[in-house]
Amino acid sequence: MPVNLAPIDPSALHPVPGLTLGVAQAGIRKAGRHDLVVLQWAAGSTVAGVFTKNRFCAAPVQVCREHLAADVAPRALLVNTGNANAGTGADGLARARRSCAALAAQLGLGPQQVLPFSTGVIMETLPVERIEAGLPAALADAKADNWALAARGIMTTDTVPKAASRQVTIGGRTVTVTGISKGAGMIRPNMATMLGFIGTDAVVERATLQQLVREAADQSFNRITIDGDTSTNDSLLLIATGAAGHAPVTALDSADGAVLREAVVDVARQLAQAIVRDGEGATKFIAVQVDGGRDADECARVAYAIAHSPLVKTAFFASDPNLGRILAAVGYAGIDDLDQGLIDLFLDQVHVARQGGRHPDYREEDGQRVMKQSEITVRVDLHRGASSTTVWTCDLSHDYVSINADYRS
Repeated sequence: MPVNLAPIDPSALHPVPGLTLGVAQAGIRKAGRHDLVVLQWAAGSTVAGVFTKNRFCAAPVQVCREHLAADVAPRALLVNTGNANAGTGADGLARARRSCAALAAQLGLGPQQVLPFSTGVIMETLPVERIEAGLPAALADAKADNWALAARGIMTTDTVPKAASRQVTIGGRTVTVTGISKGAGMIRPNMATMLGFIGTDAVVERATLQQLVREAADQSFNRITIDGDTSTNDSLLLIATGAAGHAPVTALDSADGAVLREAVVDVARQLAQAIVRDGEGATKFIAVQVDGGRDADECARVAYAIAHSPLVKTAFFASDPNLGRILAAVGYAGIDDLDQGLIDLFLDQVHVARQGGRHPDYREEDGQRVMKQSEITVRVDLHRGASSTTVWTCDLSHDYVSINADYRS
């Protein structure tokens, strides 16, 4: 069961003017499940994305990058679940391009105007003929208020769909930001999430939109980890239809830019945290906050050392206050001139370690009490500077092993 993650309310997901979503059951891996999503947007929209830094990236990631770099305006994206089309060589690239051509033909577009995305099992041939057969149903289903079903249609080992929505005012106009994501395992995004799609009707200049999607990823999906694995297929796309009709946002440090950035980052952060809450086998949601670093990157190294540690994560699963494991992770985070005599460690408000050693008032039952909670904050103060960073993670349970051992069964 996901950790304190309520089911999405479809009525709370605001449609984005100029954007529609259609969902179908194509039988890509299993019959009887929604596994094909087509998202279309109006002419004149701007599109920006960030992708996995895994050098063994999937065929759809390679094709999507090519199409975004081409001198054409993308008008649709195609998502399949059940098959990642990764580790499939030249044949995988050909099949990704064939799926784009099939959708383009249905919509009267050029193949480069379609962006492909896939998620699922690696090193299996993409059944592109099933995608082609499922496209008419997905197109017939196209609706502006189809976000909830689309969130379900991109799931793999997720137990619940993930979506978020906000509305703000820019230039006197109501602006909507709505997004969906998927992911539950193979999560240590090094750019974005497994898959994430955010739409807005804001009017945004393309270079500014690219800066915004990067900042949104860095403040959300690039601050989560479930198992430390960076997927071959990680992709985050931000689409701005411009239907709100306000003056174009050309800088994020402007008043309008700041409002839009806050809304997009908030939606991205909700989606990213939902992934952690639905982590494979997760029973606890853990925020790792590192303060007092010389810069944000230094804080992130320490936070991720803690959040990645199997020993730390299994201790949280067992509610075992073996908290020296956290201090050990701080020590191997790669800060060569770290002064261990300055470090403080807290579990929520419980002061566990002071100046590198056990706090004289700390009692193990206090640590265990906090670790039994479903939501926990680990806070480390390095006392080296003024920077801070927070990373979100979950515990590591028996079920994580079972889910991944049986994934292809």
